[in-house]
Amino acid sequence: MYVITRTYETKPGQAKLAATLAAKICDAYEAAGQRDQPKVSFNGGTLPSEVNRVYMRWTAETIESPYRGGNESPDTSEFSSELREVTVRNWIEFEELLTPDKY
Repeated sequence: MYVITRTYETKPGQAKLAATLAAKICDAYEAAGQRDQPKVSFNGGTLPSEVNRVYMRWTAETIESPYRGGNESPDTSEFSSELREVTVRNWIEFEELLTPDKY
């Protein structure tokens, strides 16, 4: 099992808006059966930690190419373009989840 995290660094004061847009993207992917219970969190500067960050996290049994045959991704262009306008950069991280059978 894998944990996948996409992180967005936002322009100052835009973390909540970016998180809202990211959540709409996650909803579309979940409705299409592409992601299992994605979660979005953010820090707009009121908590200790990195500020102006948005995190989209979900788990997957396997890591698959979005370009695989038969894959139909939902249309999130409306939210994605707005998200690009309020972010500075983004990146994705993949981690393997430690489960009791792997101790």
